[in-house]
Order: sequence, then C-alpha cells, then structure tokens
Amino acid sequence: MSRSVSQKRPWLAAVLGTLATGLGHLYLRRWRRGLGWLTVLFGVSYFFVDPSALDALASGTVVDPLAIAPIVVVGSLSVADAYLLARAQNAVARTTVATDGRLTHCPGCGNELDSDLDFCHWCTAELPDFEVSGPEDADANER
Repeated sequence: MSRSVSQKRPWLAAVLGTLATGLGHLYLRRWRRGLGWLTVLFGVSYFFVDPSALDALASGTVVDPLAIAPIVVVGSLSVADAYLLARAQNAVARTTVATDGRLTHCPGCGNELDSDLDFCHWCTAELPDFEVSGPEDADANER
C-alpha cells in the first residue's frame, strides 16, 4: 500500500531550532510549545545568567562558556525536543488509518481528525482517500 503523506523533516526542525529557540516548533505548528521554550529560555537567562555575560554575548565579545551554559542547555533541549517531536509526528501520520479505511490523524499536522470532514480542521489539508485491506482480504490473498 503506497500513501502520499505530508511529513515534517526532523532535521529541518532541528536546524530551525538551532537558529532560534522555538523556531523548530513553529515549523511543526506547535505554537504553544515553541512559545513555552522561548519563555523558558528568557526565564533561565534572567535568573541564572549574569547580566554582564548577556551584554558581552549581545555585543559579540568573548564570553566565558560556563557563564552562558544555562542558555546553551535550554537551547539544546529545545532542539532535541523539536527533532523528536517531528519524528513522533511522522510516526503517527504513517500509522493512523482506521480499520474502515479512514484516517484518524492528519498526515500534515498529526492532529486528530473529525470523521465528518474531508479536510483537516487544524491545518486545512485535504485528505486523500486511503484503501486499507482488512484481515479478510489478507486471507483471500494467501489462498
């Protein structure tokens, strides 16, 4: 069975997350999660990083790596989260066909679908019609 599934690229989510914290999550259309990571980054910067280190970082001068370690840790965790989230979203998109042949989750965004609609009400992607062979068809093919 071949399906045309719009999947997100995990490596692209990671690269975007490396450029700016939360940007990889925005690519995955996880707005609140991206905003959450950005909020955590600002909170960690405010509470755990010396303001002089932030000023030096902003001006482009040499900064002690240990002084900005909390920022690097939060940024790295955000990148890893975006990458793993994209992989999980793709796995859901590949395995979301119900026994009656209808999709249960959108292949584009991974959110749960309304069975009465022919499109995803989250991302407005049109949904292709999938034909799934049930267990009775598998028995007929083995004979």
